[in-house]
Amino acid sequence: VDAMHPSYAILHLFMLAAIQLSLGLIAPKSALVYVRVASCSPWHRSPLLIMLGEHHFACCPAEHRKDTHIILKHYSRRALLLATVPMLTAVPTATLARSFGLQTTLSELQAQERTVENLFTRAVPSVVFISIFVERTDRLTMDMVEVRAGTGSGFIWDNQGHVVTNYHVVKGARRAKVAVTDADPERGTTTYDATLIGYNPDKDVAVLQINTTGVPLTPLEVGTSSNLRVGQTALAIGNPFGLDHTLTMGVVSGLGREVKSPSGRPITNVIQTDAAINPGNSGGALLDSSGRLIGMSTAIFSPSGASAGIGFAIPADTLKQQVSTLIQRGSILRPSIGISYVQGAQARALGVQRGVLVMAVPEQSNAARAGLRGSYRKPNGEVSIGDVIIGLDAAPVDNDLDLFRALDQYEPGQRVRLRVQRRVEANLSGALVAESPTLVAEELVIPLILQATEAA
Repeated sequence: VDAMHPSYAILHLFMLAAIQLSLGLIAPKSALVYVRVASCSPWHRSPLLIMLGEHHFACCPAEHRKDTHIILKHYSRRALLLATVPMLTAVPTATLARSFGLQTTLSELQAQERTVENLFTRAVPSVVFISIFVERTDRLTMDMVEVRAGTGSGFIWDNQGHVVTNYHVVKGARRAKVAVTDADPERGTTTYDATLIGYNPDKDVAVLQINTTGVPLTPLEVGTSSNLRVGQTALAIGNPFGLDHTLTMGVVSGLGREVKSPSGRPITNVIQTDAAINPGNSGGALLDSSGRLIGMSTAIFSPSGASAGIGFAIPADTLKQQVSTLIQRGSILRPSIGISYVQGAQARALGVQRGVLVMAVPEQSNAARAGLRGSYRKPNGEVSIGDVIIGLDAAPVDNDLDLFRALDQYEPGQRVRLRVQRRVEANLSGALVAESPTLVAEELVIPLILQATEAA
C-alpha cells in the first residue's frame, strides 16, 4: 500500500483485508502487509516502530533508503486492530504530541491526563468571563436601558487587578463586568465591575481593571513567543458561545501569520493554532504544555463563523509591550507620517494602481513641513491627484497595508525617507508649463520626521 501517512495505509489495509478474508484468499488468523511510505511524506524522515506482541518491526531512516518499507507478518487480527491505535493517532516526531505503542501502560496514560487536568485547574482562576453592556432604547417606554450586548474572555495579568482582553470584545461598550472564579471551589465565582484602562485597536489589545477589595488574584505566568515551534502543544481556554472555562487542545500550526486589526492595520507575527477557537474565545489564553501564556486568542478563519481548525492568537511578546504601555500611559503612541490617505478602491478609481494616494496634509504637520502635497478638487470639478507614496526607506509601498507594516518598524521622532510620485504638467517637448494637458509622473525622495499619533 502506498501512503503519505500511516493512517491512510491502515484504511487501505482494512479494505483489502476485508475483501481477501471474505474471498478466503488469506487465512483468518494471519496476513502479510506491505506498506511503503512515500519519500515526499514527512514520515519518511523519522523512524517508525510498530510493535505487535513480542515482534517489533522498524523502518529505516530516509538517509539510508529512498523509500521506506514496513513488512508485518503472521499476526492475529486482534493484534492488527490494536496496532491501528498508535498508527492512527501518531504524529511526526517534530511535535510534542505523543503516539502510544502497545507497551504504553495505563498508568502512563493516566499520568498524562492528570497533567492536562492540573494545568487546566491552575489556569481556571486566571481566565475570566467578560460581559459587556450597551445602552438601548426600550421600545415600550422609550427610555434608555442598559442591556448585555455580548460576552468574551480575558485573563488576569497581575495582582493589581489588570485584565487583558481583545479590543473588539469591549469596543463600544458602556460598561463591562468581569467574572472571576476563585481558586477555592467553595467560594465559587465573583463578578466585578471593570474600568477600561486603555486600548490599542491597531493590535486588538485592551486592558481593564477590577477592584477585588483584598481578595487575592491568580495571574497567569507569561511565557515567551520568541522560541515557539510549529508542532508545539497549544491549549486554548476561554468562554466560547458563553460556555465558561472551555478547554481545547491542539498544536501551534504556523508562525509569522498576519491578520487585520479592528482599525484596519495589520497585526504581524501572529500565532496560528488548530486548537478549537470559537466566538466567545476572543481574549482568552493560549497556553503551552507548561501552562505559560504564549498568546491571546483573537480571530478565526472560517466560512461558517465557527471553528474550522484555523485560529489566530496575538503572541505573548507583543502583549508584554502593549500591556505595559497601556497600564503606564493608558494609550499607545504610534509613528505617523501626518497625512490622511485615499482608500484603495477609491484610489484605483482615480487611476492610482500602486502606492498610497495622499488625500490631505494638515497644516503644521511634519508632512506639510516636508512638502508633501495632498489631493483636491478643482473649480471645474476635476480631481487633482496629490502625491503617491511608493516607498518608505528600503521598503516598497504598494498599498496602505504595506505602509502600515513599514511604519511599525519605527518609533515617533525617527527620520525616514519617503519615495513619492508626483504628477506634474508638461508640454510635448518636455518643458514644464502651467496649462499643458499632458501629465507626467516624477519620482521624488522626501526626508520626513515621523510624528507621534495616539492610536484610537
